[in-house]
Parts: sequence; C-alpha cells; structure tokens
Amino acid sequence: MPQTFVQRTAAQELGRQLGQSRPAGVTADSLYSPDDGVVTTVEKLVVVNTGASALFDVYHDEDGSTYNQSTALYYSRTIVANETLLVDLGLYMNNPNGNIGVRTSVTSALTFSLYGTEIKTRAR
Repeated sequence: MPQTFVQRTAAQELGRQLGQSRPAGVTADSLYSPDDGVVTTVEKLVVVNTGASALFDVYHDEDGSTYNQSTALYYSRTIVANETLLVDLGLYMNNPNGNIGVRTSVTSALTFSLYGTEIKTRAR
C-alpha cells in the first residue's frame, strides 16, 4: 500500500506565534504572558543571532515576572554570530500573571520567537 506524505510548513510544525522580541536593551523583558481564561502550551523557542556573539537568558515565572537565576530555563547561554537555535520547551501556562521572559547581552543582536497553542477555557 502506498504511503501518504503530508508536507507541513514550519509554522504548522511550531504552532501559532505567541510572541516575538528583538530586545533593544540588555535588561530582561516579557516575551509572553497568557490572557485570563487561556491555557497555553509553549512548544518552541527560536533564537536568531544576526549580530556578534552574545549571551542570552530565558525565564519562566509561573505567577509573576521575576527574571533571575530562580526562574531561569537558560542562563548565560552563548549563541554565536549568525546562529539559529531551536529550543523545545513543552511548558504549560494558565496563569495570566505568568511570564516567559528573555534577556540578551548585546543590544539588537537577537530575535526571540515563541510558538505554541492557546486554548480558551469556559467560565464555570
């Protein structure tokens, strides 16, 4: 029996874009926070370096916006010039106060794109 192949685009593989940022500074910023009544599966993070070698951090604070070692998923991770990094995250978020935050050591060098799915929940 012949096999059927389904060609999928990168966007279909990654889900919907939840957030995108190219930080102009070196302080941590929120990349994504779910809306109230939304359950989110955060699937992938794409980090693209279009400048000089840099360090980056990724944070997940389930109920706030604390961006330090206590909420770090990646901390002082090196990404060389012109590199693209695809990170599998597999996180669930359902608190509107929660955040995914990012930081870079070099201004305007990195672009962070976050992909996943959002499901609206019903009020009880």
